Amino acid sequence: MIRFINFLCFSAEVLEAIENVILDVLKSLAQNRAPVLTLARRSDWRNIEFKDSVGLQMIPHYTTKQIRSDCPRSAPKFALMLKILSMIYKMVQSNTYATKRDIYYSDILLFGSQSVVDNIINDISCMLRIPRRSLHVLSTSKGFIAGNLSYTEEDGTKVNCTCSATAVTVPSNVQGIKNLISHAKFMLIVEKDATFQRLLDDDFCSKLFPCIMITGRGIPDLNTRLLVRKLWDSFQIPIFTLMDADPHDLFTMSMSFEAHHLTVPSIKWLGLLPSDLQRLNIRKDALIPFTKQDQNKLASIQKRPYIACQPTWKKELEIMAASKLKAEIQVLTSLSSDYLSRVYLPNKLQFGGWV
Repeated sequence: MIRFINFLCFSAEVLEAIENVILDVLKSLAQNRAPVLTLARRSDWRNIEFKDSVGLQMIPHYTTKQIRSDCPRSAPKFALMLKILSMIYKMVQSNTYATKRDIYYSDILLFGSQSVVDNIINDISCMLRIPRRSLHVLSTSKGFIAGNLSYTEEDGTKVNCTCSATAVTVPSNVQGIKNLISHAKFMLIVEKDATFQRLLDDDFCSKLFPCIMITGRGIPDLNTRLLVRKLWDSFQIPIFTLMDADPHDLFTMSMSFEAHHLTVPSIKWLGLLPSDLQRLNIRKDALIPFTKQDQNKLASIQKRPYIACQPTWKKELEIMAASKLKAEIQVLTSLSSDYLSRVYLPNKLQFGGWV
């Protein structure tokens, strides 16, 4: 297995890792060879396995790709990676931080788009085997948290995430929070912000059991994922996820070497399950027919090696594939306006309706 540098690396270790990359480049040039940068293929699901004790992680012998300096297609990326490496080196040296947005705006014409910067930073993190925050690159939090939780932020600010009509923004420095206190019985990760807000309005956090609710408002950002992991490490309580019965929502976690630090082994799919649509007799006209893109996405998920080891997930995917229908959480309002918080979730949590 890959050996990762400690999650919060010492500055000297980060600087040394960058220096080793530059030394390899210089050695190649001295030997009249074209320098290359080698890193794991983050988009290859064959590089990922599932272990009950860890969750998703890189396999020991993962496939790699090379960013070559002598190839017209990859040479521009090679140059940009060295540019951002130099920026990271200076930030670590001076103990300063920047967001990915800051890096992009430092030279808009050079980078071209924010997505270019985002991908390069992820590749650098993967190549160096150093988590992004240790590279002094910060993420802007977009997630919200509510429920039975209090903690102290790095600057001493005390935060109480009481469940009300409003929620607390996920902290930008998750590693810096301390004194976490909670009597929650479980954690609920809600994919959609609208669903999260509806559950807040219904006072779901305190109605049945005290709980912690988190939303990444779509695809969860780094800080939201870090917070889920920190809460799991701190409280070891069950974690459930609530999302649409849609192929594109089944796996919102990105392929990253940092998955070792960002995933939790115990997360359960609470809903909306494809089997729920049959069990609850949801009207066919309330469901959404698959597009060709949906079919291709689901087929690619079913082929991921670790799915074969998860029979209950495999069965749900097969039900979805056979029906060629998907559904949003909001479809439950066709049964009653408060069905989600009054009936669906309480029954699921009390009688074990998850996979």
